[in-house]
Amino acid sequence: MARVTVADNSPWFAGHFPGNPILPGIAQLHMVAGVVAFSRQESLYIHSLNRVKFKKLVRPGEPMQIHVATAGDDNRYSFRITQDNQDVCSGMMSLADKR
Repeated sequence: MARVTVADNSPWFAGHFPGNPILPGIAQLHMVAGVVAFSRQESLYIHSLNRVKFKKLVRPGEPMQIHVATAGDDNRYSFRITQDNQDVCSGMMSLADKR
């Protein structure tokens, strides 16, 4: 599990949405891929996504927990992002090497 808090001055919030900033879904998915890449010490990109659900808005400064587990082969992962044990985002992700 990784703990992440995105600062209010993060570029992810630029224009999303002025006066009511929320963390874009793509930013959440990017963080999941980053957790796996860091743990594997590899440069990875998102190859495919399945059953992704966004269930809760994330605001600047709100802490999140990223949970990732292998699902089948080496490049497929199930993931959950939570806040206070409530799902923010969940799904399946396949990653590929950037080489």
